[in-house]
Amino acid sequence: MKRREFIAAAAAGPVCAARGKQIARRPYKAKVDLSIIGLGGIVVVGMEQSAADKVVASSVERGINYFDVAPTYADGEAEVKLGNALKPFRKDVFLACKTTKRDAKEARAELERSLQRLHTDHFDLYQFHAVSSMKDVEQIFAPGGAAETFLAARKEGKARFLGFSAHHAEAALALMNRMELDSILFPVNFVCWSQGDFGPQMLAKAKEKGMARLALKAMAHTRWPEGTSRKQTAYPKCWYKPLDEKEAAALALRFTLSQDITAAIPPGDERLYELALSIAAEFRPLKAGEQKDVLARAKGVEPIFRA
Repeated sequence: MKRREFIAAAAAGPVCAARGKQIARRPYKAKVDLSIIGLGGIVVVGMEQSAADKVVASSVERGINYFDVAPTYADGEAEVKLGNALKPFRKDVFLACKTTKRDAKEARAELERSLQRLHTDHFDLYQFHAVSSMKDVEQIFAPGGAAETFLAARKEGKARFLGFSAHHAEAALALMNRMELDSILFPVNFVCWSQGDFGPQMLAKAKEKGMARLALKAMAHTRWPEGTSRKQTAYPKCWYKPLDEKEAAALALRFTLSQDITAAIPPGDERLYELALSIAAEFRPLKAGEQKDVLARAKGVEPIFRA
């Protein structure tokens, strides 16, 4: 089946019912433009392969070219299913992967396994995943640390760009000072900014370092109540309580996309991903007064991250 025919057939599923305008793109690095919404690999977890194929094909048809995944997502299931679904489109998309391994040997083994699962000979972006403490930073840069594997992978052509994802402000700032990297993937969320003072400092440092900024947790609201089992919620793939009402979700996502970032990755639930696509297709930057109003909505809400 030819690529065009594959897209038409795969996109015929119900996920395309709200398909509309093409998703806009913004500069990343080195003349690479990314869709302002990326597909996180958790979206395809729990799906049959045929359903994952449809989601990916529909996303490509709508202008999505940024795909992000990690081996820790459902113990490799996301990599396997996304890799299969991306086969017809690999040369046309920007594929990002990550590793939580902090030493060179383990990071190398995980890199090679991820390349195999995703049916590719290189990643467009390879990232230190979930940098969450100063201990992580020290391990990455210790002799025999994961930084050695990353630099070698870039030299070998197995990673075009290098970056990291972080949920810890101090560690993120330290990592940016220790290594020349291309991008940071971090929470850019109105509640965290307003109530946790979390996000602005990483954005500023990344801009100072000439790094691209990629956003997480745009549609997060707060933590689930203590004792809540995710399996009992409407969104078992989300460890936090997401915004799923369209107006509130739209304001939250518009806040994130109105910052100086390249793209945002929505929650891993396929319904929330679809909601994000519909919002992004009609995206308008928030005016200064609107942004102030959005931040005011966060008053009294417990953020999922604090500085």
